[in-house]
Amino acid sequence: MSHELEVLAEEFFGGLVDVDGAIARRVAALGCPHCGGPLHRGDYDRKRRGGLIAGAGESFTRRFSLCCGRQGCRRRTLPPSLRFLGRRVYLEAIVVLASFVAQLASVVAAKVATAVPTRTIRRWLGWWVSDFPGSGAWICASARFMPPPPDRSTLPTSLLQRLGREAQQGPTAPPILKETARWLAPATTQSAPDGSRFVWG
Repeated sequence: MSHELEVLAEEFFGGLVDVDGAIARRVAALGCPHCGGPLHRGDYDRKRRGGLIAGAGESFTRRFSLCCGRQGCRRRTLPPSLRFLGRRVYLEAIVVLASFVAQLASVVAAKVATAVPTRTIRRWLGWWVSDFPGSGAWICASARFMPPPPDRSTLPTSLLQRLGREAQQGPTAPPILKETARWLAPATTQSAPDGSRFVWG
């Protein structure tokens, strides 16, 4: 397998920003999950890395965030995101692609293709096969697939390949990466309960 990956353009990340904005509006419309108070925008900048293939995404680092406007609460709610995978320094797209190459080829090939350190890639691989498959976010998301769901032991490769086959495109095509980000979005926050309802609303 070739480890050369397509460089993702600014248009790709701009599209993810649009989806993230729509998700944030859906979360805000329901009010604070803790007290029911109004949620106001309180966005903040995040320093992000895109490596060799997602450098264009480093310009789209504003994380949409919401803050309760009710006195005595003021708690923050972080909407699901298609760009950020939790608190990881790298953009989600490069986490997914580096993990994909590492699983199908090798960690060294993934480092060459993405410029992400091998130690970081190995840490991601551990998360995909140990922590993520048992998470409520993935259990809920995988239930949306017609049986059988993607193989939990080979995520994210099984998810990319499944979506690619269904769309009759390669697993690293930008539309498939966007769809993959949608499936992963509920796992990007713990402060918006049942995040999938906002992503698929």
